[in-house]
Amino acid sequence: MSPPNVLVLGTGEYVTGMGPDAPVDSDKGAGVIALVLLDLARQGQLGEITLCGRDGARLPAIRQHLAEQITARYAGLDASSLRTLPADGARDEDMWRSAIAAMTPGDLVMVVTPDHLHAEMTLAAIEAGLHTLVVKPLVHRLDEHQAIIAAAARSGVLVMVEQHKRFDPIYSDARARMRTLGPLGFFSAYMSQPLKQLRTFQRWAGIQSDISYYLNAHHIDLLCWMMAGRGRPERVTASRAAGLGAQQLGRPIEDTITLLVDWTHCDIDAPATSVFTASWTAPEAEVHSQQRFFCLCHGGEVRVDQAHRGYELARTGIGLRSLNPLYMRYEPQDGEFVGQSGYGYRGIAVFVEAVAELRARTQTLASLNQRLPTACSTLQNTAILEAGRRSLDTDKPVVIRYNGDTVAPIGFLETK
Repeated sequence: MSPPNVLVLGTGEYVTGMGPDAPVDSDKGAGVIALVLLDLARQGQLGEITLCGRDGARLPAIRQHLAEQITARYAGLDASSLRTLPADGARDEDMWRSAIAAMTPGDLVMVVTPDHLHAEMTLAAIEAGLHTLVVKPLVHRLDEHQAIIAAAARSGVLVMVEQHKRFDPIYSDARARMRTLGPLGFFSAYMSQPLKQLRTFQRWAGIQSDISYYLNAHHIDLLCWMMAGRGRPERVTASRAAGLGAQQLGRPIEDTITLLVDWTHCDIDAPATSVFTASWTAPEAEVHSQQRFFCLCHGGEVRVDQAHRGYELARTGIGLRSLNPLYMRYEPQDGEFVGQSGYGYRGIAVFVEAVAELRARTQTLASLNQRLPTACSTLQNTAILEAGRRSLDTDKPVVIRYNGDTVAPIGFLETK
């Protein structure tokens, strides 16, 4: 059986390391998606790789950047094998539609675009019979999420969310330990990116999406994963800070968004709370992204600082950096790419492996939906994120509705 081909919708920072006009100044200078896919293709797990954007004028610079960051750096990885769409110099807002239509049922699609585009693109890929990986968040609205679940069931395809923190060995271990500590009491998480990053996101930031969707989605998934089968989020109250981002972009935009989420447990009368804060106006520091959480349960507490793993580098002209090679190991070893164990890599590779298991019939969709962050298992994530946006827009708490004692959200009730 020949390996499946893969289509990537999106050519930005997470795919190629390129911003709107130049390489990004971030922790993803070589990109993530293209590099991982090239390595998986080298191993024989993938066939042709196509990167699809909308502005062909950017593609020569992207190819040059990938040649410098991947081809010239790692033996056996040749970025020139990547196919790019649309044609150089052409602009086609609907290029993704014809690119999906050219794929064969059973092939793979990865949706790595601004998240307001996820729903339409994901549904089109599903209807074409393509297994689909979507960078978080899956979608903005609960009704979109429900439509994706129904479409995936009809087409018999896997739809997975690229929640790479589930594959961080420390986060994964922390989740397992938290589930041994009894009922949840309190959870608090903070995640940020520097103000300069707003320039990378300026076309959609504060217009089609916000920082809560972009960053809070990480730790919301972690807590929902920890609480799986044990409890459900009931009410969300959101607040904001603003002013600095508006100066940067010249339009209204939230700098920082905080969500207060009230939880109930399924089997005991023990309410709990969680707080998720995300900002994209942090100062430049020793890490690109501050990331940490604290979890208090009835039987103990867990504290994790993802940004500081006890590994530091000081370089002339750059200064002190706190490094995290557990995410993506870009540094070659004897000219070889050796980042296969990174959780940024694993978040993509697990999807490719899961599709291979489906094709070989060694796994079923039902079993994959139970053990992976798929559309079927992440409804609570979307409910919290949408409730937060609704709360910001109405300045009121938003109640998440359920059908009886189930844990799958069905809608919302805005409070008076």
